Amino acid sequence: MTAQEFDEAVGDALDDVPAELVALMNNVVFLVEDEPPPDEPVLLGVYDGTPLTERHDGWAAGSLPDRITIFRGPTLRLCQTREEVLDEVTVTVVHEIAHHFGIDDRRLHELGWD
Repeated sequence: MTAQEFDEAVGDALDDVPAELVALMNNVVFLVEDEPPPDEPVLLGVYDGTPLTERHDGWAAGSLPDRITIFRGPTLRLCQTREEVLDEVTVTVVHEIAHHFGIDDRRLHELGWD
């Protein structure tokens, strides 16, 4: 899968997020990078920010956007087929959006989003 195709897969996964949910997201940017930090070589995605559940009145004034980053390299190495990549990208996007809403890994696991 080319870099452009991967970027499009991330875009498609975002397009599949219900509009009602997207409307609740606040101050978030989505990025695609080739590789995660060297100390986490198998990381597929990361949420970097302050979850909505931890924000207070006036929080966003002057704040940089939260970042959700999807990592191309480890995803492509993990998956054997195009369909697996598309599925994994969708799961990763949902997983990181969930963190924006304050849902932790334990709860995601309980919900079947591993």
